[in-house]
Amino acid sequence: MPDPLLVVSDLTAGYVPDLPILKTVSLSAGRAQLTAIIGPNGAGKSTLIKAVAGLLPVSSGQILLGDDTITGIRPDQMARFGIAYVPQSDNVFRSLTIRQNLDLALRATKDPAARLAAIFEQFPPLADKQAEKAGTLSGGQRQFLAVAMALAVNPRLILMDEPSAGLSPRAAEEVLDHAKALTTEAGVTILLVEQNVKQALRRADHCYVLAEGRNQIDGPADALLKDPALGRIYLGGERRVPA
Repeated sequence: MPDPLLVVSDLTAGYVPDLPILKTVSLSAGRAQLTAIIGPNGAGKSTLIKAVAGLLPVSSGQILLGDDTITGIRPDQMARFGIAYVPQSDNVFRSLTIRQNLDLALRATKDPAARLAAIFEQFPPLADKQAEKAGTLSGGQRQFLAVAMALAVNPRLILMDEPSAGLSPRAAEEVLDHAKALTTEAGVTILLVEQNVKQALRRADHCYVLAEGRNQIDGPADALLKDPALGRIYLGGERRVPA
């Protein structure tokens, strides 16, 4: 992969140090590309991006972001390194208005007024509804708000955990389309965990398949979309590495 922004090498991590969920997982995410992580339930996909974000302890391995070693960073250091994390759920403050959510995300930025204007230009529906409470938004609109809040810190890397979960097919496509657009239009690198395999592969540049906390296969997303091994891994009949 040319010019990776994020490089994860032999990462072992989990919620409890002596009970790792990830076992020597490695991946690279190219600059201004969308890299997808897919795999069966329990494969360790969300664990991987939480470990990158510093939300889980890392037992061994290394995480590089550009020239920076970010292995084991604290979650409050993400913005300093240009990282934003969009969790699957509870990713906005539902009792606050759209504007209040964005104002909170913009607190640490140098020019919050300019950043807010840029965000509203990119998300016109949020500007139109900025006085409404986030809890009144549809699932897709809440995901757009969560992404807008992530963009507030002008990140180099956005970690997205199953952004289409629970959305209608149309809303899911809109959210994934926008994620892809961020890489091409804003130059943001995105590491995306997604259960909607076909939709993720149709938008991703590169894809990694995990199972049982280990790397299985990876490659250009359009090639994996046609690879019969992908279906066998999901059905549990094939593993590329020893258990």
